[in-house]
Amino acid sequence: MRSHLLNDTTTERYRASVTEGVERVAARIATTSRPFTGVTADTLSPRVEAVDLDTPLHDTVAALDELDELYLRDAVYFHHPRHLAHLNCPVVIPAVLGEAVLSAVNSSLDTWDRSAGGTLIERRLIDWTTERVGLGPAADGVFTSGGTQSNLQALLLAREEARTDSPARLRVLVSEAGHLSVQKAAKTLGLGQDAVVVIPTDRDKRMQIVALARELARLDEQGLVPMAVVATAGTTDFGSIDPLPQIADLCARYGTWMHVDAAYGGGLLASRTRRHLLDGIEHADSVTVDHHKSFFQPVSSSALLVRDAAALRHATYHAADLDPRRAAQERVPDQVDKSLQTSRRFDALKLWMTLRVMGADALGDLFDEVCALATRGFDLIGADPRFAVMAEPQLSTLVFCYIPEAICDPAAIDRANLYARKALFASGDAVVAGTKVGERQFLKFTLLNPETSAADIAAVLDLIAGHAEQYLGENLDRAC
Repeated sequence: MRSHLLNDTTTERYRASVTEGVERVAARIATTSRPFTGVTADTLSPRVEAVDLDTPLHDTVAALDELDELYLRDAVYFHHPRHLAHLNCPVVIPAVLGEAVLSAVNSSLDTWDRSAGGTLIERRLIDWTTERVGLGPAADGVFTSGGTQSNLQALLLAREEARTDSPARLRVLVSEAGHLSVQKAAKTLGLGQDAVVVIPTDRDKRMQIVALARELARLDEQGLVPMAVVATAGTTDFGSIDPLPQIADLCARYGTWMHVDAAYGGGLLASRTRRHLLDGIEHADSVTVDHHKSFFQPVSSSALLVRDAAALRHATYHAADLDPRRAAQERVPDQVDKSLQTSRRFDALKLWMTLRVMGADALGDLFDEVCALATRGFDLIGADPRFAVMAEPQLSTLVFCYIPEAICDPAAIDRANLYARKALFASGDAVVAGTKVGERQFLKFTLLNPETSAADIAAVLDLIAGHAEQYLGENLDRAC
């Protein structure tokens, strides 16, 4: 039905529909008392399966009523101060406005004739970010769907720049706390199972420089090619930042591409008090930044940055309808020759609107707040005899576990921590993450909400302890 197409004759329908949707979301956010309802997949799945997609409702209000039942009521709400899990952030309003605009206009950021000003806005934001990183005047980049795609493209560029006639000799070095996308990228690029060399971390979960130097020397002696070292500026589990200056020195010595995965820690680029934690990032050949983590943007919003714009040529292909060579000759600012994607959303608009309304300092201050909260949380957990906390946070992540005084069986303690996490999620009172350190089960707070307080952390710790104690009380025969 043409009446549903957005055009010059349906603007009133568009306005009314979007307003109705915004009102529903606003009402849910205003009245959400818990980050989650605790609904199970077994409960929700039959309701979704029962929907006959071949029989439309023919009514926006009815469709929104249905959506409220199937999604909005039971969604996991990151804006709630007791959502303490995963690298998902509450979003700032200017970015949500940008999302609404870009979805309606539906520009595609591959060619100038599909985006016009959108191309220039993305390019200006890339320049702004490379300036903040300090990559130099030849730098460039492109927005991507997320850190996984950014890391994949970075390693593609590194592979092509390695200039070897034997891809089987190529190696990628990353710390044991690095992101799983590095292994995924190596597999996607056809580098083989042995291509990723994992470097151990120190007690603060940062890449060990001595071990990295040893591995680079070993590869050199064996005639293998270290095509890239992936330094992590904000590991997923610990928020740790690898020693970037020393890694840069080693990469320079061995002629190795240095990629910095700053998907999480990239928010420090806007910080007025913690920017120094990224010192050394300016020496990188490529950098990943995820704005939908520490810049408080809606998913998706990420970027790959490169020191030398010429390296992006490795993502350039020629087709009859997309001719990068002709576009360059005619000075048409296409972006398709820089990206692994063809059709691509105007995600840059969200960050543009955020910077134009709030400014970079305000964004940086929000990230500083959650980093400061993590420090307070570290002290709080460390002072609580019921818990043991791991590494002191550099960013906003805390890894810890419940340790009952009277229980000596490590396996029972692991089961109690796992149970506490699941029971807490099922209750909907709070959401926390989990991870493993070695073979042991740990819990994790990922603090990305400036509205979360130390009192929230203390309350969630009490909830965790209560669930763990309940489990152990019901399973004492297996506890020691």
